[in-house]
Amino acid sequence: MELLVASALGLLTSAGIYLMLRQRTFPVIVGLTLLSYAVNVFIFAAGRLVTNMPPIIDKYAAGYTDPLPQALVLTAIVISFGMTAVIVIMALGAFLEAGHDKIDMTDKDESANPAEGTK
Repeated sequence: MELLVASALGLLTSAGIYLMLRQRTFPVIVGLTLLSYAVNVFIFAAGRLVTNMPPIIDKYAAGYTDPLPQALVLTAIVISFGMTAVIVIMALGAFLEAGHDKIDMTDKDESANPAEGTK
């Protein structure tokens, strides 16, 4: 089970970083989402999840599951959903303003032929 969680964590992280390095806005947003999922899985894995145990200390239970990582991940899911919505709206506004969804810091359309801008 640990190998499966570690493999899933590595796959999510590598796919998220790969997509974040793309030159389009939608893959960058998906990459950020995958990276936030990877962080959530990492927090769960670091929190020692135990199956069939209560999240509170009980004198009749043999053990308990730490509720702090679960609360942190739940909070992270809500925050990442809100931030994803904000980033999608910003990307949509940039697409409507520029007419494309490329992520590059140089404006190739204006710098390609500066003589056309003076007409």
